[in-house]
Amino acid sequence: MSTALRKQMKADMIVRGLSANTQEAYISAVIGLSRYYHLSPVLLSQEQVQHYLYHLIIERKLSWSTTNQAASAFRFLFHHTLKQSSAEFTIPHRKVPQKLPEILSREEVARIFAACLNLKHRAMLMVTYAAGLRASETCALKLTSIDRERMMFRIEDSKGGKDRYSLLPQHLLDTLSLYWRAFRPVIWLFPKTDGSRPIDVSQIQKIFYAAKRRAGITKSGGIHALRHSFATHLLEAGVDLPTIQKLMGHNHLSTTARYLHVAVSVAVTGSPLDLMSPLTSKATSPQKAKPQPQQ
Repeated sequence: MSTALRKQMKADMIVRGLSANTQEAYISAVIGLSRYYHLSPVLLSQEQVQHYLYHLIIERKLSWSTTNQAASAFRFLFHHTLKQSSAEFTIPHRKVPQKLPEILSREEVARIFAACLNLKHRAMLMVTYAAGLRASETCALKLTSIDRERMMFRIEDSKGGKDRYSLLPQHLLDTLSLYWRAFRPVIWLFPKTDGSRPIDVSQIQKIFYAAKRRAGITKSGGIHALRHSFATHLLEAGVDLPTIQKLMGHNHLSTTARYLHVAVSVAVTGSPLDLMSPLTSKATSPQKAKPQPQQ
């Protein structure tokens, strides 16, 4: 894939409002196609592209969702960038297994917080859980994202290019104040060491896995488990689905409704962080929170 074609396709995606993650995935799919044939996609026929999709399914045994995303990338390339509107690429429909996420209990979440050896790391994981954020959203938070008056986080330009607000319980604000006094971030709430950029998603994922391992928790899943647990614990506390949908930034209520299958009803209300065991308070007290060098 030539540099010129890549730039043109990227420009076309930006004009049509595709997210940065989608842009990256589409470019990657087209690069894979080009490398398979050792030819520019401009020189490929529709039949060759279709054959490559079957190669992904039959020989590489990629998931339906991954292959479908590749087909979408090729349709975008041919329809919008190469102006070949007649080109069409299809893949056999396969039923995608609907796997339920493993939900951490409130006690397990508290143990993960307590297992963090660094105040900055603990604050990051607490924010992710308490506001139900994606890891990328936690990394992108700025000091200005904190709305103390309304006790909420403002999440800007999240998935789908949308802004939303989510919860900021007092207990978390106290922890963030302690964190700020120790680390003094300037722009990004959780910056890299030099402060010029936010921490990487890969880094916060490693932090979560390390804390989960130290806490002795063997349930599967990465840091996204905190977001799943946020939704489930709110549902168990009696919060209605439309409210949880808004807090999580889901486009469709059906996406939020899947948590009905994993929730256990309990008669409590409030922020999920406020529902946790006393372990949380111990984990975030000034005596325990000894700041370590930034990562």
